[in-house]
Amino acid sequence: MKKILPLLFTLFFVLEKTDAQVGGDHIYEFLNLSNSARVTGLAGNLITVKDDDVALAYSNPSVLNSEMHQSLTFNYNFHLSDISNGYFGYAHHLKKQDLTLHGGLQYITYGKFDLTDNLGNVNGQFKASEYALTMGAGKQLYENLSVGANLKLINSQFESYNSFGVATDLGAYYSDSTGRFGATLVFKNMGFQLSAYEGKNREPLPFDIQIGISQRLKHLPFRFSFIGHNLHRWNITYDDPNTVESVFLIGDGDQDNETPFKDFADNFFRHVIFNGEFLFGKGEIMRLRIGYNHMMRRELSVTNFRSRSGFSFGIGMKIKRFRIDYGRGIFHFAGGLNHLSISTNMKEFRR
Repeated sequence: MKKILPLLFTLFFVLEKTDAQVGGDHIYEFLNLSNSARVTGLAGNLITVKDDDVALAYSNPSVLNSEMHQSLTFNYNFHLSDISNGYFGYAHHLKKQDLTLHGGLQYITYGKFDLTDNLGNVNGQFKASEYALTMGAGKQLYENLSVGANLKLINSQFESYNSFGVATDLGAYYSDSTGRFGATLVFKNMGFQLSAYEGKNREPLPFDIQIGISQRLKHLPFRFSFIGHNLHRWNITYDDPNTVESVFLIGDGDQDNETPFKDFADNFFRHVIFNGEFLFGKGEIMRLRIGYNHMMRRELSVTNFRSRSGFSFGIGMKIKRFRIDYGRGIFHFAGGLNHLSISTNMKEFRR
């Protein structure tokens, strides 16, 4: 692992340079939505933790393990207006094959829209929705190394336009002998459209290469993670001609003070998500979370207005047989999104 990490960071800096904003270039962007309240509270990404939370397998199948056996999770994200987004999943461990399987459904419905003609006359209504049926497997190869893969079958419907696609995730997870340190590498959303919305013009999926490390402190019930994303492209900044104010990390500054180093640092930190989780009590009966996503802050901040965009927080508690989690992601100075999750393990009901 000591040899692998330097190679990953080298790869990060030598891959092809592109000069475009990440968003808007791909179809099926809903695949990147947070699928659980825990993930939302940790700035939208948690590929670095391996425990009994089956929802984590959606983003990193290499964290699948026997502790998830018969785990069940239901998640709902309270979006704006009548947009509905959720995920539910289940895992099962095959003891004989030492293999953990999981299945889940990620969905988003965008509500109802007016169907109009080219003159603006309303001729009815239509709906729009997208679904991803996910199936995956994970296996412990060696004492410190596990691997996993997901297969996602995707359907997207916008009025009379339909598209089908397929994607795969590949992941590898390393943990040290103490179990407090973890490192992971994930290739996400590798795939293609089986059928285009119209004609034969197929569009790219939101492919991503991610790496991450996590460390649980020895004398404090706290675990922090650093996660790098979009490592297949260096420049993920957006040159907005309307921007007259620059925000570097948490502080604000004037555009006149921009320097090549600040530009480099800003772009670098757009690739990184920071999060931390306090773990209290036996069996981690309570979890407090906080996270920061610099790219989200830069992309969603409003000119001349300071906000908490990019920050997130959450809490999780285990009550009898159920674990209930709440997460809030702050996307805009006008507010954020609330995420609720309820998880349980079917084995708890047989005790």
